[in-house]
Amino acid sequence: MSDYEKACLIRGDGGRAIRGILDRIGDKWSLLVIATLDGGRARFGDLKTRVPGISQRMLTLTLRHLERDGLVARTSYPEVPPRVEYELTEMGRTLVGPAVRLAEWAIRHNPRIEDERRRYDARQS
Repeated sequence: MSDYEKACLIRGDGGRAIRGILDRIGDKWSLLVIATLDGGRARFGDLKTRVPGISQRMLTLTLRHLERDGLVARTSYPEVPPRVEYELTEMGRTLVGPAVRLAEWAIRHNPRIEDERRRYDARQS
């Protein structure tokens, strides 16, 4: 892909498409929930246990946002007591690979980023 094609891809719609998805997956919990659901469908309580530190409210909001974006499917079963399960949609599963590559990049480069931040902060003070 040429530099021009890359620029068009990123800036083509003023960056709205990429900003929207980066805002979603860049929040504190979405990638953790997506990674957890990559292991298969799960009930709310299971997710709450498997995503350390997430509150019930934040898990609810995160699942709603991911469902709204078409990344997670919610299935409610007409049972007593009610049973609800969440799983990645086909589109949600396609996000796992790029998210893992982004995480690998972040882990690999984080020490250098931290060094650069310290150098920058030292120059600014």
